[in-house]
Amino acid sequence: MTAEPRNAAPTRLVGPPALLGTPLSPTATKVMVLGAGELGKEVIIAFARLGVEVIAVDRYEHAPGQQVAHHAEVIDMTEAAAVTALVERYQPHFIVPEIEAIATDALVEVERRGLAEVIPTAHAVVATMNREGIRRLADEELGLPTSPYLFASSLEELEVAAQQIGFPCVVKPVMSSSGKGQSVLRAPADIGTAWEKAGSGARVAGDRVIVEGFIDFDYEITLLTVRAVDPVTGRLATYFCAPIGHQQVGGDYVESWQPHQMSTDALGSATSIAARIATALGDGKLGGRGIFGVELFVKGDDVYFSEVSPRPHDTGLVTMATQRLSEFEMHARAILGLPVDVTLASPGASAVIYGQLDEPAIGFENVARALAVPETDIRLFGKPESFHRRRMGVVTATADDVATARKRAVHAASLVNPVPGRPFEVAVPPPPAAQPAVRREAPAPSRGGPAVAPNPGAPRGPMPGRTPSGPPPRGPLPPRGPMPPRGNGRPPGPPAGRPGPIPPGTRPPGPPPVRPTDGADPAPVD
Repeated sequence: MTAEPRNAAPTRLVGPPALLGTPLSPTATKVMVLGAGELGKEVIIAFARLGVEVIAVDRYEHAPGQQVAHHAEVIDMTEAAAVTALVERYQPHFIVPEIEAIATDALVEVERRGLAEVIPTAHAVVATMNREGIRRLADEELGLPTSPYLFASSLEELEVAAQQIGFPCVVKPVMSSSGKGQSVLRAPADIGTAWEKAGSGARVAGDRVIVEGFIDFDYEITLLTVRAVDPVTGRLATYFCAPIGHQQVGGDYVESWQPHQMSTDALGSATSIAARIATALGDGKLGGRGIFGVELFVKGDDVYFSEVSPRPHDTGLVTMATQRLSEFEMHARAILGLPVDVTLASPGASAVIYGQLDEPAIGFENVARALAVPETDIRLFGKPESFHRRRMGVVTATADDVATARKRAVHAASLVNPVPGRPFEVAVPPPPAAQPAVRREAPAPSRGGPAVAPNPGAPRGPMPGRTPSGPPPRGPLPPRGPMPPRGNGRPPGPPAGRPGPIPPGTRPPGPPPVRPTDGADPAPVD
């Protein structure tokens, strides 16, 4: 029997915890979230509600997620040594990347040494951080339908690639997010500007870009796909939320809504593509748990793979209003091996609140007016510094239909007014509007006699039916009839746990449920 080296790190098994411990104690279940922006903040809150101790890491102080976590750390997450040192210090059980700008080689080393489980896997984080890696996986290994594409590492290569792909085409840095550095080329004259924009918009220093053929799609969706443990089989299964439609400006989401209506054939193709890409990012066992934001282009019944994020998606902020469990709660549950629920509770929409100001510590006016719009809610992210096009908050709204929900969300977001910050002050309500004086008319004369002017000072006589000492004594009460059976006062309905028929005029249900699949790849898509 060969003894392990004395300094060898203990090997950790991949999988959810057998029990949830107590935060800030030796029994704590610990999660390190890399990236504590608005999405990371909601993930941290979801973990905290389940009694998990959370370390929030970001590149700047007082990031939104750091304001609600048990621990906050500020490092350059693109430096491998800094990431590894933090993992060794806190010894988390799970590492949950929430942004792309991370030293992925450090995560590969952490996973190799068994220091923590990387969610969904280190391989998935490496592949999805780089558009080249995920596109080659989708096209060359999985055979998923995609737009035509080429890669370029110089301005000269970009000129050649653009001519081969044809105009119009789209140029993106291989490492960026939220539309940063993205351009649409409509003529050769646009190439130089696109190259410069791609270089300035990349998350990680590099000169490589992807050139994509332009698809004249009807719409694009995000299909939130969850890989979670099936409580019946104990194996990973795939679950799908209702499709989310969204509108982008400059590659950045400004609105989203759920559900987005699709044909049965298009929805079938979409779920097949999403299941295959999410399954491929796992390890074939229990590695690969969590939520995946799969972006798809749809033209008629044809569906094309665009991108995938192995984490909650910004367009999925709408799920905080539309679903029984938000995408953040499902992500936390899936990681911890708990059952998930993809039930759509109501049609709804979201609309972004932008900073509109370039300064720190701004304030927001008219929040009360915005919340007076029916069925709305607001999340102000708490970012310490505002930029004109920086997302500082989001409005969610529900309604009986998506169109009404979108109008409510956009209207409420337009009412919120970012202003320079100022010290706390109490809101003074406006003075009440002056009421016109009411002129009292004398009572009309009674028949058979002159009118008598009222005398305010005269004592009142006894009211009919009353004695001067008070009301007359009450007589005996009538006998009480039989009491109704005890209960909650609600009309009888279907047995618990089983939905009853939906009355006319109520909210429409979501799209037909999609059966979960096990780890096996579904049949290929034509």
